[in-house]
Formats: sequence, C-alpha cells, structure tokens
Amino acid sequence: MRLAAYQPDIPQNLGALMRLCACAGTALEIIEPCGFPLTDKALRRAAMDYGDRCEVVRRAHLSAFVDAPERRGSRCVLIETDGEASVFEFGFRADDTLVVGQESAGSPAELRAICAASVRIPMASGVRSLNVAMAAGVAVYEALRQTGLANLLGEPK
Repeated sequence: MRLAAYQPDIPQNLGALMRLCACAGTALEIIEPCGFPLTDKALRRAAMDYGDRCEVVRRAHLSAFVDAPERRGSRCVLIETDGEASVFEFGFRADDTLVVGQESAGSPAELRAICAASVRIPMASGVRSLNVAMAAGVAVYEALRQTGLANLLGEPK
C-alpha cells in the first residue's frame, strides 16, 4: 500500500501526509512540482519528528510516477470528492497506490486518466470536502483494514 500526493501546495498538509504514512507504515510518493520550495530542509521541517519514520519518494513529474516500478501490476486509486464509489464499498488491494490531488485545484484530467478508479468519502449534505490529509487518512486506514494490512501494524507505545 502506498500514498501519492499530486503537486501538493500546502507544506503543512504534506507534513500531515508524511505523519500519516509513518503511522500507517506506508510509503509516500510526492509528484512534483510542488506549490512551495521542496528542499530537504523544508521536507524535514514539514515532517517534524516523523521524517525518519516515513519512506518518501519524490517523482519529478506525473510521467515519472506512472513509469515507476511500483506501478507494475498495481492500481492507482484517486481519492476525490466526486469519486465513483464510496471508500467503504470499494474493494482495495494490498498493492494499490492511493492518490490525492492538489489542495487548491483538485485533480486534473491527466491525473484522473492514470487512475483505475476513484473513491469518495461520504459526508453530510451541505459540506464541500475534508482536508486532503484527513481524507487520505480515512482512505488509507480503510484500505489497510480491508486488505488485512492493518493487522500488521504494532500497538502504540
């Protein structure tokens, strides 16, 4: 299980995604360019004390992400406010890469095109969306639960 962030533009959300991945035992792929300078120092600052607990892979652009060895035989599943299926009804696989779009602009057509499916998180009527890191957290843990990978996580210390 992996999580990918497409061109993140809010450093604090990237930090929250890194913390999520550290806690969930998943790798994080960052599809650049980002909406802020992504230096090693900025990455460490965003991750706070979770940086060494999270595998972070930077992809220079979307095609580098698509061509990565991790995509062979696996699916990309887009987490989107208007996703085709509920995150709780979709059948996740252990080798899926869950993808979140850009906070300010969502998911462009080129990102949607590379994803095999899209999922949404059911919400009360009259609200627009969850924060991208919160949405990723819901989806990642549901995917881990469905695939049995959550059982491999240790207990908190």
